[in-house]
Amino acid sequence: MRILLVEDDAMLADALEVALRRDGARVDVARDAGAAQLALVDHDFETILLDLGLPGGSGMAILAQLRSRYDATPVIIMTARDRLSERIAGLDAGADDYLVKPFQVDELLARLRAVNRRSKGQVAPVLKCGTLVVDPANYQVTLDGETVALSSLEYRTLQALMERPGRALSRSALEQAVYGGSAATGSNTVAVYVHQLRKKLGDDCIETVHGFGYRMRTP
Repeated sequence: MRILLVEDDAMLADALEVALRRDGARVDVARDAGAAQLALVDHDFETILLDLGLPGGSGMAILAQLRSRYDATPVIIMTARDRLSERIAGLDAGADDYLVKPFQVDELLARLRAVNRRSKGQVAPVLKCGTLVVDPANYQVTLDGETVALSSLEYRTLQALMERPGRALSRSALEQAVYGGSAATGSNTVAVYVHQLRKKLGDDCIETVHGFGYRMRTP
């Protein structure tokens, strides 16, 4: 997931960037309204985390510009403004969620998962492929009703594939899903995690698309 984080508080922005990258996201940070507007001119962000009080402009104005050009990128407002009228105004202006500061990072991550499920048409909180079930809310994987223990990187590889059942995902896209903003090093390649997943879930669960990447086999 590629995220634009629009936040002028340097300490909060740095802390959120670290947490989001640790969760596997690619993060671009904008510290003022001008930088945010420039980043959004021609973008491929999957979600925007938007503060309202920004140097050089308003987060609400940025949201209004997005929606006026029919940009449906999910937006989560993060702000200390907690009056009901302000929350209603933000949601009515086109925000997908509204998070009042201070908040726990785990809550932000959960709201990100929920917003992105909705944006992809995945209303159900779990991902299913036959008897294989991935529960992103609890980081749990089961096969035939039995829990399967996966490392965090194996889990990220599987989740990325499960979110696109039957569709091929390139090696570079999988690497980004697994490593986030950090570069892969040494022998820790996606192929290693695919191999380990096949050992735990069955050889035929993940199909190699030669010269491109991998995809989940659909039942």
